[in-house]
Amino acid sequence: MRWSGQELTTEQAGALPGLARLNNLVRSVRTPEFDGITFHEVLAKSALNRVPGQSAMPFGWTINPYRGCSHACTYCLSPETLILMADGRQKPLWEVRVGDAIIGTRAEGSYRRYVETTVLAAWNTRKRGHRITLADGTEIVASGDHRFLTERGWKFVTGAMSGIAQRPYLTTSNKLMGFGLNGLTETTQPHFFAPNYRRGYLTGMIRGDGMMISRDYPRRARGGSTVRLFRLALADPEALNRSRLFLEQEDIRTQTRPFAVASDARRSINSIYSGKAENYTRITDLIDWPESPDPDWHAGYLAGVFDAEGSCSQGVLRISNKDVAILDNIQRSMGALGIDHVLEGPRSNGVRCVRVTGGLPMRSRFFNLTGPAIDRKLAITGRVVKSDAELQIMGIDDLGVTMDMIDITTGTGDFIANGVISHNCFARPTHNYLDLNAGKDFDNEIIVKVNVAEVLRKELGKPTWGRHPVALGTNTDPYQRAEGRYRLMPGIIAALAESGTPFSILTKGTLLRRDLDLLHEASQQVPVDLAMSIAIYDDALQQAVEPGTPSTKARLATISAIRDKGMDCSVFLMPILPFLTDTRSHLDEAMRQAKAAGATGVLYSSLHLKPGVKEWYSQWLEQDHPELLPRYRELYKRGTYAPKEYRQWLAERIQPLIRAHGLQRRTEDPATGGILSTALTASPVGASTAAPGSPNVPPSLIAAELPLDLTPTLF
Repeated sequence: MRWSGQELTTEQAGALPGLARLNNLVRSVRTPEFDGITFHEVLAKSALNRVPGQSAMPFGWTINPYRGCSHACTYCLSPETLILMADGRQKPLWEVRVGDAIIGTRAEGSYRRYVETTVLAAWNTRKRGHRITLADGTEIVASGDHRFLTERGWKFVTGAMSGIAQRPYLTTSNKLMGFGLNGLTETTQPHFFAPNYRRGYLTGMIRGDGMMISRDYPRRARGGSTVRLFRLALADPEALNRSRLFLEQEDIRTQTRPFAVASDARRSINSIYSGKAENYTRITDLIDWPESPDPDWHAGYLAGVFDAEGSCSQGVLRISNKDVAILDNIQRSMGALGIDHVLEGPRSNGVRCVRVTGGLPMRSRFFNLTGPAIDRKLAITGRVVKSDAELQIMGIDDLGVTMDMIDITTGTGDFIANGVISHNCFARPTHNYLDLNAGKDFDNEIIVKVNVAEVLRKELGKPTWGRHPVALGTNTDPYQRAEGRYRLMPGIIAALAESGTPFSILTKGTLLRRDLDLLHEASQQVPVDLAMSIAIYDDALQQAVEPGTPSTKARLATISAIRDKGMDCSVFLMPILPFLTDTRSHLDEAMRQAKAAGATGVLYSSLHLKPGVKEWYSQWLEQDHPELLPRYRELYKRGTYAPKEYRQWLAERIQPLIRAHGLQRRTEDPATGGILSTALTASPVGASTAAPGSPNVPPSLIAAELPLDLTPTLF
């Protein structure tokens, strides 16, 4: 349904920009039941869509009650959730902006590593809150639709073992992946530097890396002279600038000058200095060891001495020095802040190291509590996702209230929230033809033809209607989540059956079970073909590729329910993903599960990547399976479709499995060489019956391998 030729001269307030000038827009609706989704209710001028004659589609007519798909969930977190930025610091989610560099993860071979990524989108929503409490004290507030990475794959906060809400969900037997907050449940990283933090930082920095010179120079004639000099030279501008600022806040003015020029072996070094005796005296007093330091001083001291003398190599955090007082106070401060550590033995030059123990969780606690200035020392990029953090789930509590939440989309598809790996929402650019945004609008801006059943009845009642078979579900899913709200399908089914029009439904939505009685009644009047789209039989992979859709298990249970009504149901094993779901073991398991559920046939096609879908899929592939990117580029270098050689290879692999499991359809379509569809070969009421194999037999909707131009609803 295109929008051209339907404009008014005035815009409707509150409507989406691309729809604001439509004379058929009834209203735009948001409801708590579908937080984050806007339904644009329109009055359709037509319900039946004719497929262009030049198309390779094996059907001539379709009905699409929806544009866009509400299968995809929005996942959201409390605004106070700490997000790990690319510089190693953590920010509350409400401070994160589009374009910010943050940390995500990427699978590399058998490992998952922390990598830098970018925030691509951010939006607000309101959802019912749930608090997840972990064994180390970490707490996360999220919606029930949010997903976290566990040792058993991605899982939603809430779900069910059966029914429409069935999906993998968190339980107290799960452990989240990441490093947690180690007991820190609020933003403790210093953003405002208290006076004692400043003094602690200057103590650690100047005692660790500064120079305090006090010398007396005697003269023969007129007595002697005294030199008092402070100098701090650093290659990292963040620490130097922080030290200068902290000194200025203590009324100590310094000057800046180059200390060493850059060379092939080292960076340039700048310094701040002061030759005033009064400044020397004030600095000496500032960096004196306090008798009873408070937590602010301890945090500042550790940040300063780490910036001066610390390192974080191969994930091991150390602070080195010879001075006994400096080493003692490092340990004293770490003990005060609950940071596990050991004092290593002396090296040959007398230098000793205080090493933080406990791996990434304790290292994260150190950075979060102390807030060092030097970015490069905080970097986590490239580290393998593994830790001994106590991230077992201790409790999942429904807070009982709807609250403001925020979601972000990143380049890797995930981010680090309160120290654990959190999924975000992908949005596919398939709304362009409606003049809608090519990003998240597909999932979040749903066009609903609220009068589609009434319009369809009028069209089917015209004398010119030839009762041609109609296909539903070939563009957008008629049983997506929005159907639970609008209930458009019962009217469509009744109208088709009463007019004597054969029809087929392809869906991945288990909501079809609601209409099984009606579908069974319709099948007594006209041929009805039902098919479930189930492409992936690996739970973790299915949830990664199809976020927000019913699980494979739930869809197989829907097939069983259909069969219990005495109707056939096919499985659309499409698209088959090269190098992921085309293995003999995966295909054989798919056949086994489909047969066990009662499926009466399996239909398949290989993946094809149209513009828009290709970009989304490539982004997902780069995140989850970067090792396959070169192979996909080679396979699809000629364009949208997998080459003929691959499809022939796939057919030779899968067709024997289909036959072995008894899932081949019983009748071959002589017109196409494909599999005969009962709906599409049915004669309209009152028409003469064509003999099998005659030229009047309509082409099949369901073929052993569907034509290349048939777009599966998986993406």
